[in-house]
Amino acid sequence: MVRLTTELIARCLGHRNRREEDWGQHLRKITHLNLSDKKLDAIGDISLCRNLRVLYLYDNQISQIQNLGFATHLTHLYLQNNCISCIENLSSLKNLEKLYLGGNCIAVVEGLDQLTGIRELHIESQHLPLGEKLLFDPASLRSLAKSLSVLNISNNNIDELEDLAVLENLSHLRAADNQLQHMKDLEVVLKKWTKLCSMDLTGNPICHKPKYRDRIIVQSQTLEYLDGKEIKDTERVFLMNWKASKAVRKKSKGRMTNEHADYLHFRKQTNHLLHDCTVIAASSRYIQNKTFSGGKTYRS
Repeated sequence: MVRLTTELIARCLGHRNRREEDWGQHLRKITHLNLSDKKLDAIGDISLCRNLRVLYLYDNQISQIQNLGFATHLTHLYLQNNCISCIENLSSLKNLEKLYLGGNCIAVVEGLDQLTGIRELHIESQHLPLGEKLLFDPASLRSLAKSLSVLNISNNNIDELEDLAVLENLSHLRAADNQLQHMKDLEVVLKKWTKLCSMDLTGNPICHKPKYRDRIIVQSQTLEYLDGKEIKDTERVFLMNWKASKAVRKKSKGRMTNEHADYLHFRKQTNHLLHDCTVIAASSRYIQNKTFSGGKTYRS
């Protein structure tokens, strides 16, 4: 069992022979600490590192996020490729901007409802039970709504994005290798993401839908890159003109259909009127014939 402690930090940094007072002062000055790939399975008391800004703990065996409440200056936290199953104990990190949690065992994005400054969240490739997908706690999403700009949720068996529509400042989305397949679901969120610049959906069933790329480009006016491929201005202009032309044709067709329906109705009414006139004319001739016949046989 390897626990992250100040003694371990001293060994890793080669300061084992420093006096305790000098070492304490040094720890308080540390802003960046890299302890990745050290076979760590727990985070102990490192509260002397009170000025930490960036902490690298990726590629270890850590199972729980703990003992980081002191790090109120922390802006970047790298915890990818560990054994973490729950996002917790982060509420004190008010200055946290970038959180890396990819390659863990997290089933629900939660525990972020006290953090309103996170700009990047990387939570790709979670080791989930067969058939399960990554879920999102509404409270955490609401907290991230105004700050989150970059989101990586690739390879998490996700089949819809509607819950993420609240992320109004999202500019970069990576959602590759999921189970997205409904274009209407995607169009709903694209209407909300008015600052989206880049989106990667490669490896999803939706990519095989007819006119997949065209429909997305038409739907999002801000998107610059789709699936790693740049959207040229000429491409967007062409598709927008095509959409406008299609709308005009549809409207014209609808008008012609209405006009045809009116014409058929008019013809029907006219036929009824002609029929009535024919009946009246026939009746009039009959009466005239009777009258003429009666006059011819009359004797004075």
